Amino acid sequence: GVSHVLTLALQELSLLCKRDVNGVGVLYDLLRSRWLQALLKIYECLQHYLGKRPAPVTLQARALSREVVELLREAPQSGEIKELRRLLRSAHFKAALLSAHDAVAQKDFEPILPPLPDNIPENEEAMRIVCLVKNNQPLGATIKRHEITGDITVARVIHGGLADRSGLLYAGDKLVEVNGVPVEGLEPEQVINIL
Repeated sequence: GVSHVLTLALQELSLLCKRDVNGVGVLYDLLRSRWLQALLKIYECLQHYLGKRPAPVTLQARALSREVVELLREAPQSGEIKELRRLLRSAHFKAALLSAHDAVAQKDFEPILPPLPDNIPENEEAMRIVCLVKNNQPLGATIKRHEITGDITVARVIHGGLADRSGLLYAGDKLVEVNGVPVEGLEPEQVINIL
C-alpha cells in the first residue's frame, strides 16, 4: 500500500540526502515526519473501509425504534426498561440521530435534479445543472443583467468564496433557474433573494 511506497521512497531519498542534492534533506524530513506517517495510516484505513462497501443493517431505524418502544411497553417495567423507553422516545434521538441515519442509509441526502429535455437543438449552447449547498454562508459571486440580451449572468466570482471553491460557477455564466424558480424577466435583486 501507500506505506510500502513511502518506505521505498524514504530509502531512495536517504541515499540522495547523504549527497545533499537540491534540498532532498527537507523532503526526506517531511516524508519521515510523524504527522505524515499518521495521515497515511488513516488514509489506508479509510481506503480499506471503503473497499468493504459498508451497508446499513436497516433503512428504517425510526420505524424499528417505534417497534421496540411498543415491545418494551408490554415487558415487565424495570428501571432499565423505563430508561430505554425514555431514550428511544426522546426528540433528539428520534429526530436527529435516527432521521440522519435513515437519510444516509437511503442515500436520500442528494438533491433531486430535473431531467434534461430530450428536444435540445444541436446548435444549443451547453447547459450545466449546478448544485451548491450554502449552509448560511454567502455564495461568493455577484450577478448582473446582461446589457444586450437581458439575461441574468454571473458578473464575478469572488476568490475563496463558495462558488470559487466549488469550481462550478464562472463569470459570464447565464442563470436560467435558481432553486427551481425560472429567473427570466426577474431583476437581479429578486434573484439574489432566491439565492
